[in-house]
Amino acid sequence: MKEKVSIIICAYNEEETLESVVRKCREYNTESEIIVVDDGSTDKTEEILRELNEEIEFNYIRLSENKGKSNAMVLGVENAKNELILFFDADVTGIKKEHFDQLIKPVLDKEHEADMVLGSPSETLIDYRVNPFKSLTGERALLKKDIEPILEDIRDIRFGVETYINLYFQAHGKKIKYTLLNGLTHPTKYDKTSPGKATKEFISEGQEIAITLLKNYDLITKTIGNSFEEKGEQIKESLKKLQNELNDKIQALLRNNG
Repeated sequence: MKEKVSIIICAYNEEETLESVVRKCREYNTESEIIVVDDGSTDKTEEILRELNEEIEFNYIRLSENKGKSNAMVLGVENAKNELILFFDADVTGIKKEHFDQLIKPVLDKEHEADMVLGSPSETLIDYRVNPFKSLTGERALLKKDIEPILEDIRDIRFGVETYINLYFQAHGKKIKYTLLNGLTHPTKYDKTSPGKATKEFISEGQEIAITLLKNYDLITKTIGNSFEEKGEQIKESLKKLQNELNDKIQALLRNNG
């Protein structure tokens, strides 16, 4: 692949898989920039990356403390030199050359098939082909200019970052393509830690996603509005009613949690 791409890998305590991910990204993208953001890891991540950096060229950014995935993603974009950004998870295995083509080509082709491509691993507990949360995948390609306007908005929302990016793109009429990355394996939290800790992490991340949705319901309603822009008055009235009902429900949730 000859296109200049900035591949951003955000890592927190992924000593088991991180080296392989970096090696595969470099092997299949010899001309691309690779940025690894170490989000304050406490395992052997720093040692592994510093040794690897002597052999493989990549930009290593080390944070002294964990500040969350969203902050790491923003730092990656801010340090990226190329126009096309490709986010890749640090804990996946089974990476193939064609995965990069699947993610990048729809954004770069002459027909401009997509503004953002989301790649779902095929080998995981969740079947992304029928999963309604497939948009929360970590493998995504987009243009730097399209994400730059919201960098400050997403810096501190941690695991709500993917939800916000998706809402923002949809609300602004951007084209999103989903693709299945056959052979790519993504472990669940229960594969990586104890059941109790995994459950706590799921609950925490779910809360961050819910808060993101509650705080950005204007993007949700704008997204709905875009899909009905060309429709008749009856549908527009139904949309207005739906927006009012959504607003009432969100206000009620905020009062109950306030």
